[in-house]
Amino acid sequence: MTRTVTILYTLALITAVGPPNTGCDSSSDIVDPPAQWVLTMSDEFDSGSSPSAELWTIETGYGPEDIPPGWGNDEWQEYTASPDNVRIEDGNLVITAQCANAPSGPCSKRDGSITSARLVTKVYDCDGGKCGFEQERGRFEARIKIPEGEGLWPAFWMLGANIDEVPWPGCGEIDVVENFGRDKAVVKGSLHGPGYSGGASVGGSVELSGGETFADDFHVFAVEWDPGRMTFLVDDEVYHIIRSAEVSGRGDWVFNNEFFMLLNLAVGGAPVPNPPSSIFPAEMLIDYVRVFERAQ
Repeated sequence: MTRTVTILYTLALITAVGPPNTGCDSSSDIVDPPAQWVLTMSDEFDSGSSPSAELWTIETGYGPEDIPPGWGNDEWQEYTASPDNVRIEDGNLVITAQCANAPSGPCSKRDGSITSARLVTKVYDCDGGKCGFEQERGRFEARIKIPEGEGLWPAFWMLGANIDEVPWPGCGEIDVVENFGRDKAVVKGSLHGPGYSGGASVGGSVELSGGETFADDFHVFAVEWDPGRMTFLVDDEVYHIIRSAEVSGRGDWVFNNEFFMLLNLAVGGAPVPNPPSSIFPAEMLIDYVRVFERAQ
């Protein structure tokens, strides 16, 4: 197969996966989405050895201006662009958290012993044009196999493109999926904004039954972003819906502009447990990332 990195700015109707099963939520005003979507961006990670520089920026270090303030969660890892931490392999984007001293340790906080990767689609100027990808509203989805291990924090999420002018949490944050390394059968989707950020975020979680875990296989994690509403899905089943009225008593609904996407595998920090050296190396596998607009 050839490498597919598609960013479409003209209409291109494709048939989406079937309408979500809304059995997870009994709200009477839930309606099935249209059977067709407009594809605006996709990365299938089919070939090559590294992520497309026209779409993804690999952020490095311990965080903006490094120590302090870091990435904001007191995480342990250093992000790098090394192929040991981020690469394309067997049709997947592979993000690997490593500890140079594993398995015997020590794997310590912010001393360079733990490395991982963080990728963003924030738009920037490149070769006289624009690279990256940002969009307001639509369906954002990724097929991911999360790693297993206490202290790991894999996530597929989004930040407001105005973050340089409106610092977090005012710019808004959409967590399409994250797992906190405590229970491998549970994932969460949430929103952060002014008055409802960090531990006060608004969101919901879903748990697999029958002893299954999200580390056993790939799953499709998605958010459908409509005016005044966010619908969170796993494998096309709705498990939580957040409406603007739910946050109106806490702060403004700030999801009215373009957002960019992030993929990362964090290690340690709040709110995950301290990582034991036995979890390394740990791999987060991403089969694809796709973005759609609703068909008119």
